[in-house]
Amino acid sequence: MVDRTGYIPLDNGSAVGQTHNDRVSENHYHKVDTSQPQFTWRAVIVGLLFGTILCFSNLWFGLQSGWISMMSLQSSLVGFAVFKALEHILDIPFGPAENVVLQSTAVATATMPLAGGFVGILPALKLLEPEESKGARTELNFGQLCAWGMALAFFGVFFAIPLRKQTIIREKLKFPSGTATAQMISVLHKRSDPTLQCDVVAASHSAITADAIGDSDSTSDQDSKYIDDVKWITKLLALFVSFLLSGAYALLSHFFPIISALPIFGSRLSRDWAWNLMPSLSYAGQGIIMGLPTCMWMLVGSVVGWGILSPLARNAGWAPGVVTDWKTGSRGWILWISLAVMISDSVISLGLVAAKEARNAYARFSRSVHGRQHQRQTLIDQQRNNSTTEVTHSSHDDYDMDQSGNETQTYFADSPDSGHAEPSDQQNIDVSPRFLIPAWITWSGLAGSTLLCMGIIFALFDVPMYDTLIAVLLALPLAILGVRALGETDLNPVSGIGKVSQVVFAGVMPGNLVGNLVAGGIAEAGAQQAGDLMQDLKTGHLLNASPRAQFCGQMIGSVFSVFVTAGAYLLYNKVYPIPGPQFPVPTAQVWLDMARLVNGHPLPPHVWPFINAFSIIFIALPIAGVFVDRVKTDVVFVGPWGIKKATVKRWWPSGIAFAIGIYNTPNFTLMRAIGAITTSIVTEIIISRNKPLAVVDLEA
Repeated sequence: MVDRTGYIPLDNGSAVGQTHNDRVSENHYHKVDTSQPQFTWRAVIVGLLFGTILCFSNLWFGLQSGWISMMSLQSSLVGFAVFKALEHILDIPFGPAENVVLQSTAVATATMPLAGGFVGILPALKLLEPEESKGARTELNFGQLCAWGMALAFFGVFFAIPLRKQTIIREKLKFPSGTATAQMISVLHKRSDPTLQCDVVAASHSAITADAIGDSDSTSDQDSKYIDDVKWITKLLALFVSFLLSGAYALLSHFFPIISALPIFGSRLSRDWAWNLMPSLSYAGQGIIMGLPTCMWMLVGSVVGWGILSPLARNAGWAPGVVTDWKTGSRGWILWISLAVMISDSVISLGLVAAKEARNAYARFSRSVHGRQHQRQTLIDQQRNNSTTEVTHSSHDDYDMDQSGNETQTYFADSPDSGHAEPSDQQNIDVSPRFLIPAWITWSGLAGSTLLCMGIIFALFDVPMYDTLIAVLLALPLAILGVRALGETDLNPVSGIGKVSQVVFAGVMPGNLVGNLVAGGIAEAGAQQAGDLMQDLKTGHLLNASPRAQFCGQMIGSVFSVFVTAGAYLLYNKVYPIPGPQFPVPTAQVWLDMARLVNGHPLPPHVWPFINAFSIIFIALPIAGVFVDRVKTDVVFVGPWGIKKATVKRWWPSGIAFAIGIYNTPNFTLMRAIGAITTSIVTEIIISRNKPLAVVDLEA
């Protein structure tokens, strides 16, 4: 049954024929809020519409700078604003669970430009020389682009489903963006913070939140609703004004290109060394989303790359061409240093995650073996010491009770000593199976999506099916590492994962640059899709939403986004050359240079010592970060100075951000840094004046 809101139960109400015992047994499962709709077509449609806008935006920024955003927070906020404006005509109020499905659909739609390789792999194929492509197809029409997107869109999603129980239910990885989205949705819908375990603290937080958004005991319900409406009208007005200003700049820069490259550092630095400012409000907005630490490390990378290394290479005659030229200029020379930083940081980070997982797996195995030995010895001792049937019966009763109680939990489940899970089974419970994705859908979907990928890649690029199968099988364990890194650090190292696949496939398909790029794209797609869904599932788990409903939204968004992204890519390619001045697609050059390097192409002159030096630095930094994380105190001492551990971790150097600052020209970095710095200053001012209100507004 579907009501006027498009609500489809998806088993989130009382099942037909459900017995009393069935209902009682569900008390042993994690609660799903059945008082509100979970999956509705109205939520999906709004998610698709906003996701389409984000998809165009992400494709635009991805082709310019290689950076895209999930936009889960923004999706939940805009979705709430839409239904807030329509609340007077809604039969059923828009609830948190619907918002979870909405943002899951929007994120799946928005991130296809990266997951589908539209901002890296496809432009890199176009950059191949005829002798490098060896007759393989390097440009795709609309139908072929859609087929390519379908090949990459699904296996990462299906593979993420089995990872949910281990990473979210048992180990309770943080997934910071997913947790922040859950907190945002809770604030918007006036619910208590889902991350607070203590009822007293939760009640206190609810009171602060209510006070911050205009609901206090001293204000009548009518006045409170009026204040709330005024605030939402103000926020929507600010959104509309920002949209108009950003659109006006984009239109003016099209007719007056000079305003897109302002020589704020002087005409010589602008002309000869590419130091100018593009005052785009959209860049400033993206800087706000990225956050101050990320933008600052991008700025440091830009200064090092374009302020130090680029002049050094050109003045020394190592890169004598025009600075912005990829082949003979210093831009192509410093790109190799950027690639070295990116690979070093990503591979070491992945290695640390893999080592940690291996250590934890060994610890669990050891506890399991020790536990079985202990139980076996205990049973033998009991049988020796018990002389009567009654005592023996009692002993077996005790043993059975231990099997379902704490003793077995100590040895066979994650314990506090493992650093992953809570000590009680009650804290590791999952939702009822009727809210989960059935296993037959998971595994048949994974097998079917793998076969689909193999067939399409063979038809498009003549890559043997067994090679594509190897690429998918390699992508799956790499996706696990990506998901774990995302859960712990909020950074999914998809670029490094793709490079690992390229290194492997240099041996699987030597000399085949097209196959090498495709293999990297498959690995990147699997990690990206699995990571995005896992963030969304974390949000849903905290808000008692149905994973099955989220999966449906994710699949609808992924399918829809394939066609949207293919159309947007062709539209941009028709208006602007890709690559070109408007869309330099720096990540495409990174992919291509990596493919050439692992297949025996030489490096530019004199760049090798710099690659070694920066690689050593960014190998050491992630390792040092592990030791900082293990510091037991809240203060880290650097010589005589003490710095808060949280501050050190927040500002710890980001190799990916540093590398992006190098391979992008300064005009793509400066405005993002300005946006982040301005927001940080405004934030401090607001917090100093009215802290409770600032918390809510800044989360929004």
